[in-house]
Amino acid sequence: MLRGRRGDGRAAKGAPGPVVPPRPSPIRGLASTKGLRGFQAVRRRGRALSAPPGPCLPGIRCHSARKATSKTAGEAVAPAASKGTYVEASEEVSLRKAVVEEGTAATQLGVQEVGSSNGAGIGMQEEGLLSFDFSRWPRRWTIVGLCCAAFMLCNMDRVNMSISILPMSDEFQWNSQVKGLVQSSFFWGYLLTQIVGGIWADRFGGKKVLAFGVVWWSMATALTPLAASAGLPYLLAARACMGVGEGVAMPAMNNLLSRWIPQQERSRSLALVYSGMFFGSIAGLSISPHMIQLLEWPSVFYTFGSMGLVWYLVWQRFAGSNPKEDILISEKERKFIMENNTNQDSVDRIPWALLLSKKEVWAIIVCHFCHNWGTFILLTWTPTYYNQVLGMDLMSSGLFSVLPWITMAVCSNFGGWIADSMVQRGMSVTAVRKVMQSIGFLGPAFFLTQLGRVNTVPEAVACMMCSQGLDAFSQSGLYSNHQDIGPKYAGVLLGMSNTAGVLAGVMGTYATGHILQSGTWDDVWGVAVALYLTGTVIWNLFSTGERVFE
Repeated sequence: MLRGRRGDGRAAKGAPGPVVPPRPSPIRGLASTKGLRGFQAVRRRGRALSAPPGPCLPGIRCHSARKATSKTAGEAVAPAASKGTYVEASEEVSLRKAVVEEGTAATQLGVQEVGSSNGAGIGMQEEGLLSFDFSRWPRRWTIVGLCCAAFMLCNMDRVNMSISILPMSDEFQWNSQVKGLVQSSFFWGYLLTQIVGGIWADRFGGKKVLAFGVVWWSMATALTPLAASAGLPYLLAARACMGVGEGVAMPAMNNLLSRWIPQQERSRSLALVYSGMFFGSIAGLSISPHMIQLLEWPSVFYTFGSMGLVWYLVWQRFAGSNPKEDILISEKERKFIMENNTNQDSVDRIPWALLLSKKEVWAIIVCHFCHNWGTFILLTWTPTYYNQVLGMDLMSSGLFSVLPWITMAVCSNFGGWIADSMVQRGMSVTAVRKVMQSIGFLGPAFFLTQLGRVNTVPEAVACMMCSQGLDAFSQSGLYSNHQDIGPKYAGVLLGMSNTAGVLAGVMGTYATGHILQSGTWDDVWGVAVALYLTGTVIWNLFSTGERVFE
């Protein structure tokens, strides 16, 4: 039988034989790596270790602390080898092999403490090196991620009509005016719950309000095909009900983030949430044409509606209204958020007169209207523009409608990173908000004016991509400003400004259909450009990034 050797290359005490060079320890490799890479390194170097049958599985935290004291190294090694378990020593861990005389190979894990001649003092700590502690993932970013998923569903359910309306209009014989009516009916309900959603969120917490919104609009989405078959009035009612549910989403999200996210992370968190809307548009516009071709247009509404119910189950399990009362958050993170964000209490009374008396609030309201006119025209009418002006079929219209939203998703997060970096480097929040929103207004205005001058499909799509990509910088300007001036009333402030934004969506979407009855697409873009320029002036004159309401 071969005699064992110490991990440093010298023969063990009392064991004759030449000194052999040390072999690299797989456990050392594990200690210098983190998570899965370290685990894989050990697996490659020491395959003889098998998964433990007990509660201490590889990659999972051992919740029971076990300590082996007053044992020799040989006594501690045998159980470890027989169970195939990883054992962590207090100082140094090494792996050694032994070959059985009969020719069968076995693996033993030897443990030695530095400075101990008899190998005593071996122990196991509560957390193994192989554990991956999910509790270390910041809770606030879990909330952000779930809000992002909700907003992705929000836009998937919203844009599916912009694709489905092409086969629906053929089936039901709708003209451009009726199509504009159907597209705008969503905003009737969306308008009703903006301020109400903000009041509910500030009073009852964003978790409950957002959950209600997602379930409500998902049910309305799933019922859309039945409503369309029953008649136009029923379809308009179903779309309006869907708008009621989506109307509470933004105020509820704004309330949640105002409580969970410190100011130095605000632009990035909002950019990530709003990028969920852009990814929702990407998914909706790219998936819908394929589903329509394979399964007819009703399948789009049934499938997208069911996704909201899945989200609801996850939300109820993992979401929390605020870090002060959350039971899953670590004390370290709770302390960090509480020290950098004082908005944790619910609001019993809204000071309407005070809110409406501030020019900074009116700057947000007016600019939200100016911004959303162009945004919602692009959201609802782009596939029709590609179909009528550029001659694309259903599949191509859906595909090329996706590209601008990809640009928005990228630019939104890039803009959020830039804005937070500028704030952290000492630039005033007011200056950052004005710079970002000016880009969000002037960029789209310039590229929309170029649509009438281009002659090819790639040029038109490039203009759309640049227009909507620069529009996404608004997430770090206008859309972040509610939490700057009044974090305590963030939900109701967004509800107020988004009410104006929804009015722009209703008017702009319907007006576009009316304009196209006798006018051209250049007339449509011209109105949007005029409002972008108006918003730029008002924003730079009256907006601020400083706290206005305590």
